[in-house]
Amino acid sequence: MRIKTNYFMVSLIVLSVALVGSSITSSGMAWYRSINLPAWTPSGAIIGFVWAVIFFLLAASMIVVWNQEIPPKKRRSIVVAFGVNILLNVFWSFLFFSRHLIAAAAVESGLLCLSVFWLMSSIRPASRFAARLLWLYGLWTVFATYLTYVIWRLN
Repeated sequence: MRIKTNYFMVSLIVLSVALVGSSITSSGMAWYRSINLPAWTPSGAIIGFVWAVIFFLLAASMIVVWNQEIPPKKRRSIVVAFGVNILLNVFWSFLFFSRHLIAAAAVESGLLCLSVFWLMSSIRPASRFAARLLWLYGLWTVFATYLTYVIWRLN
């Protein structure tokens, strides 16, 4: 098996998104600890672990898809869905942890969730396996959207 450049490029993009999001999140932790949270809010360790797994699976999914024979127009639509998804991912952290706009973050989280399922449906024709790798991401964003909504209601 030959290692391809896109393995590194996709991994670098996903790692960059994870690091930017983590940096924004870290900068807002003092505020986060001061707000009302539901009793069932997962610990930071669990949230961090889940996100690490999600980013690994996202990178793996995109590497699998990128190495498929896909018509250029379809490939562009997958790249757009991926780009929208990663921008929304970072933007949620910005709205919630940097700007403390909980209601806007709840709405944006819903859009992020939709973008995950859009990405999954975009890549499914190229690789069902790659689409399945994103199920945890989809389920987690549904949960995160509900959690963000509840936090907004509590504050």
